[in-house]
Amino acid sequence: MEVIPAIDIRGGKCVRLYQGDYDRETVYSDSPLRMAAHWASEGASRIHVIDLDGAKAGAPVHAELVAEIAGSVAVSIQFGGGIKTLEAARMMANSGVGRIVIGTAAVEDASLVEQASRELGPESVVVSVDAVDGYAAVRGWTESSELPATELVERIEGMGVGRFVYTDIARDGTLTEPNFTAIERLSAQTGMKMLVAGGVSSVDHLRRLAQIGVEAAIIGTAVYTGDIDLREAVDALGGSTTKTSTE
Repeated sequence: MEVIPAIDIRGGKCVRLYQGDYDRETVYSDSPLRMAAHWASEGASRIHVIDLDGAKAGAPVHAELVAEIAGSVAVSIQFGGGIKTLEAARMMANSGVGRIVIGTAAVEDASLVEQASRELGPESVVVSVDAVDGYAAVRGWTESSELPATELVERIEGMGVGRFVYTDIARDGTLTEPNFTAIERLSAQTGMKMLVAGGVSSVDHLRRLAQIGVEAAIIGTAVYTGDIDLREAVDALGGSTTKTSTE
């Protein structure tokens, strides 16, 4: 199982939010670039970069910074935050990002997922299934839709999407534990590859996710607080890989 550290960018800084609440922010670094270099040096095979400002604005805000990150490390970048048009997806792919994460648009404009997958390739597109009380959240987690997360998973699988990121927002940034019940249910429901974020705070959690069959775990707060040592986690769950020309 791949272990992926997260870099959430707000105001040009590397931050973490508690349960997605923009008013409960902790700044961990003034330089996402340095943070990316650090995670790469600790064995990360991929870095999950989110433009929080872009997620709220509906378009990438820190595109230049993300391009700098992608060009500065020899690992693949998985990017989300404000990808609501094909032009935005294309721009970020051309900036060196290996995977584009589509969230709100997957709920409100399913055609974007299909268009992006067709143009960029299915391996380059990931859908973010972010759940609040079982319903998909949108606009940087600031609003809840009326679409159950399970139905969103069914919808995107029908489009031929190959993988998705599942996050239980109530667990995100809490250092508690993942919502294993929901993860096991979704894993049994779909044949898509599944990445999990939210509440991962120990190597034991990672091992349990691997046993469920999760493809990758995205870790945020826990690698910043030291609750999880990234190098130890990578060594325990799987090795690192370098970026290729296709990613």
